[in-house]
Amino acid sequence: MPSFDIVSKADAQEVLNAVDNANRELATRFDFRGVQAEFSVKETTVTMKAEAEPQLTQMKDLFFNKAIKRGLDIRSFESGKVEFSGKTCSQQLTVKQGVEKDLAKKIVALVKDSKLKVQASIQGDEVRITGKKRDDLQEAIALLRATDLGQPLQYQNFRD
Repeated sequence: MPSFDIVSKADAQEVLNAVDNANRELATRFDFRGVQAEFSVKETTVTMKAEAEPQLTQMKDLFFNKAIKRGLDIRSFESGKVEFSGKTCSQQLTVKQGVEKDLAKKIVALVKDSKLKVQASIQGDEVRITGKKRDDLQEAIALLRATDLGQPLQYQNFRD
């Protein structure tokens, strides 16, 4: 029976490359000269540190530009609160990995409401779509691509 999986993953190496590129540009920018500002990455979290909150906003835009150039979708990053400590402030950008339960339920409901001849089931942090015909699966992919769910989705393991 034909099927495919819906997942949401960001390439960790590309995130690291975007952080490195952003750090390099910070070192050369005139408005950050003499300012303690840096990006760091740890597992699935990118941390930005600067001396003032407006600088964090500029750093976030800079990082998102670098991430887009590396082929990452900025919807896969979730911004945390700005934290102040001493004379520096920091903010964390968390990389969303996997399809969360709420989003998975929304995807299943969307597929069922579309009246396509496919079945959707939640399997951990993935959603599996199965159907009798390959064309029905391709229609389901087209339906999900046309709908903005707030998180980038990838379609893997397309089997006939």
